Amino acid sequence: MSEAILGISAYYHDSAAALIVDGEIVAAAHEERFTRKKQDSSFPAHAVRYVLDEAGLQLSDLSAVAFYDKPYIKFERLLETYHSFAPKGLPSFLSGIPVWVKEKLLMRQNLKKEFAMLGRECPKLIFPEHHLSHASSAFFPSPFDDAAILTLDGVGEWATTTIGVGKGQSVKIIKQIDFPHSLGLLYSAFTYYCGFKVNSGEYKLMGLAPYGISGGEQVSEWKGKIYDQLIDVREDGSFLLNMDYFDYATGLTMCNNAAWERLFGLPQRQSEAELDQNYMDMALAIQEVTEEIVLKLAETAKELTGCKNLVMAGGVALNCVANGKLLRSGLFDDLWIQPASGDAGGALGAALAGWHLWLEKPRTVSSPDQMKGALLGPEFGEQEITKVARRHKAPFCKYDDFSALCAEAARLLADGNVVGWFQGRMEFGPRALGNRSILGDPRQPDMQKKLNLKIKYREGFRPFAPSVLEECCQEFFELDRPSPYMLLVAPVKSDRCHPLPEDCSALPLYDRLYRLRSDVPSITHIDYSARIQSVNKETNPRYWALINSFRELTGYGVVVNTSFNVRGEPIVCTPEDAYRCFMGTEMDFLVMGNFLFTKTEQPQSSDAEYWKNCYELD
Repeated sequence: MSEAILGISAYYHDSAAALIVDGEIVAAAHEERFTRKKQDSSFPAHAVRYVLDEAGLQLSDLSAVAFYDKPYIKFERLLETYHSFAPKGLPSFLSGIPVWVKEKLLMRQNLKKEFAMLGRECPKLIFPEHHLSHASSAFFPSPFDDAAILTLDGVGEWATTTIGVGKGQSVKIIKQIDFPHSLGLLYSAFTYYCGFKVNSGEYKLMGLAPYGISGGEQVSEWKGKIYDQLIDVREDGSFLLNMDYFDYATGLTMCNNAAWERLFGLPQRQSEAELDQNYMDMALAIQEVTEEIVLKLAETAKELTGCKNLVMAGGVALNCVANGKLLRSGLFDDLWIQPASGDAGGALGAALAGWHLWLEKPRTVSSPDQMKGALLGPEFGEQEITKVARRHKAPFCKYDDFSALCAEAARLLADGNVVGWFQGRMEFGPRALGNRSILGDPRQPDMQKKLNLKIKYREGFRPFAPSVLEECCQEFFELDRPSPYMLLVAPVKSDRCHPLPEDCSALPLYDRLYRLRSDVPSITHIDYSARIQSVNKETNPRYWALINSFRELTGYGVVVNTSFNVRGEPIVCTPEDAYRCFMGTEMDFLVMGNFLFTKTEQPQSSDAEYWKNCYELD
């Protein structure tokens, strides 16, 4: 008889469900992908139904349901925080506490009601602490027998940062930093002040940072002010924030805007306002501070644990620039980061904590890891794709030979087209890794502009990631190991780069952006770096086959990869989602399974016989 544990995260942001069966990660998914509500925080009913259906199980088959944090301790933190800052924060108290008293304080009862609505009585409920869930998601699926564990996010119950150690089937938290002192919330405060949305705009801030003038007078001055006035950092990486400058503990905004304006001489940028050099320099200043703190914390983790390997989770662990610098520091022999490091990954960590720590089940270590390439979501077959084609009277061609389809898709990419790529199981985590992706030719100088402005409908400065054949990675990048989850930034090979004029930093943002920087310009950021996804033939054979076809055609085993969605929407889940996104943008072609969809006329194919039978379903 199989044993299974369901993990869920909910009621804050990015709700999700994950299922462990006999120690194997069987399925995991974000609720937003089903409801189409970005960062959906509701109970993950759709995700729960999916993961149970994927395993062929019912609620009655579960040993337990693991919730990703402890609500009572979080409520205690809220009360103590309001008391400490009283009378400040009364409006926030009056708006937030009634919700807690009516709903979140009764979490056990509410969860039981939610599961009853799914048609079954809820199994036993267990509540690992928030950062234990993060730590479990980082260590248990990793390829290491033992490792230091570093978790960094906004806040869980009390902890915002923890150092721990994983050995065998155990995880132990050694040190922690408590709220309101939080590296994640510090970074989010700068995200907010630079005009981006908290909990989703941090990627934008990280992408904006390289446009700051490295070593420039203003960046150096502002880093000094951050260290002098905003955060006191000790040698071991522990820190205290000066709460006179922050409003998030008891207020309704992240910052004390007036205090920040006095400190930096710069007002908060309004959303969608023009980005000038000041905000680029501010982004670089906080990015460099973050990297320095992460490195100090990692050094302390090494000293406390003596481990040669490090694993990471929590929202700050998605800062792939900091991760790349940590790897290149040589502090640890190897580094593994949970691809779903945010709160969604807490559902997986809670399930794993329940399996290994509550049930005390043994752990199996395997290479490259236990995450199955993070391809843990639903997949759809020929029947579902055919229904979409019939419903929309969509022109398409079905290929019996997948290699021929790859060759045609590669040709379309090489001709400068943008291709939607929809295959197999949906990714778990914030990154599209080749199953729900939009692809382009990295050699095309205008591909970044086209993808940002005509496909994604987002800010033009934002960079795009390369997907590169694992065996070709060192041809293009200064990286000596796989990076399967797009969580490491590394330099593009210098012999592929073109130097920019010395006065380039004085040019306006987009004049700098559209300069030719390398022979793969669409994935080379302004600082000659790239956020790399290496593609393994065994882990994702269909995506590998496409990129390999592109390599055979062009000599370049690399493509541009961005998530299959538009700004403000979750990554597509179903064939219907994909087709609607395809038709609602200036994407040129769509591949779903063995089907190649067009919008109007058939392409001028080098293999025209496949297009003789291109048709619409009645």
